[in-house]
Amino acid sequence: MSIRPLDGITVVSLEHAIAAPFCTRQLADLGARVIKVERPGAGDFARAYDERVNGMSSHFTWVNRSKESITLDLKQAGALEALKTLLKTADVLVQNLAPGAAARMGLTAELLHKTNPMLILCDISGYGNNGPYRDKKAYDLLIQSEAGFLSVTGTEETPSKAGNSIADIAAGMYAYTNILAALLQRGKTGKGSTIDVSMLESLGEWMSYPLYYAYDGASPPPRNGASHATIYPYGPFKTGDGGTVMLGLQNDREWALFCEVVLENPSLAQDERFDKNFKRNEKREALLTIIDDCFSKLSTEQVIAKLDQAQIANARLNDMSGLWKHEQLKARNRWVQVGSPAGPIPAMLPPGMNDSFDYRMDEIPAVGQHTDNILTEIGLSVTEIQAMRAQGAI
Repeated sequence: MSIRPLDGITVVSLEHAIAAPFCTRQLADLGARVIKVERPGAGDFARAYDERVNGMSSHFTWVNRSKESITLDLKQAGALEALKTLLKTADVLVQNLAPGAAARMGLTAELLHKTNPMLILCDISGYGNNGPYRDKKAYDLLIQSEAGFLSVTGTEETPSKAGNSIADIAAGMYAYTNILAALLQRGKTGKGSTIDVSMLESLGEWMSYPLYYAYDGASPPPRNGASHATIYPYGPFKTGDGGTVMLGLQNDREWALFCEVVLENPSLAQDERFDKNFKRNEKREALLTIIDDCFSKLSTEQVIAKLDQAQIANARLNDMSGLWKHEQLKARNRWVQVGSPAGPIPAMLPPGMNDSFDYRMDEIPAVGQHTDNILTEIGLSVTEIQAMRAQGAI
């Protein structure tokens, strides 16, 4: 087996929901040992979001493969002490508990670095570890709203959220990359560090285009459903067989090709109503009528063929069934099987194909599956483990 980038790195995570688990799953993909601390009994509450994957939650299935699960009731002294023992030799601690919860348990950089100065601590929260919003509850939809995402997404009448947990994903990605950077930094300094990742700042970074578009009090991008806010034609268009094709024109050269090859009306390219993008954007309704008249006589496949011939960027409006069966993913062998408490399930390989190693794609753990083994590793006896179980500490 090839050596993975994070082989030998141990990550302990006090995690739930999406942001922190998404971060740590990616660390596990690269070979890190991720020890997921869960509550005795039910475990991570995301396990109970739904039962769509052979009885397992779709959210939990997505972000928790290749991890070890240990159950600890951190309100009990013995369980908290076991966690602190585990952290003495860990490389990374990730947590997205309620604001202040980790500090109240003594899980601060000041205290943990006394016994493990090389430990990297990563806190993921809605608004960060200081400031007037520090203690506000933060769920994905609420951060989408605070970050202005809803103000530029949807239709003119209806602001709309993203169809997945985009604020959690953004925070998880920045936690992941910050931890990788901290590991590199530790290699230079020999010392650990602390990382403070905010969902608001993560999604705020992704909002920088509309932010600058509305610079100095200018009007923000309008909400245009699935169409581009300022470029036209750029978005979804119906075809004659009831399908929908997405297409995007970037410049006047492509507009001329679109008129000639796709619409079969080359003179339209010189029409003064449409000869510049800003004019096409202003005259959307008139141009849509022309495009609809053409596309209504063609099937989805015929429209795509014409767009490909003209080298106009395009895509099908796929649904989840279409993504499961996508021929490009199949051709690139992006699906593998991973184990789970409900048996083998398909999983998509992480983005990025590296020819020097294979991603770790191990099973999704049951609640507390690895508790006894991990506690034994840190020196607890069978009798001590049994006593903790009897007390409900594990």
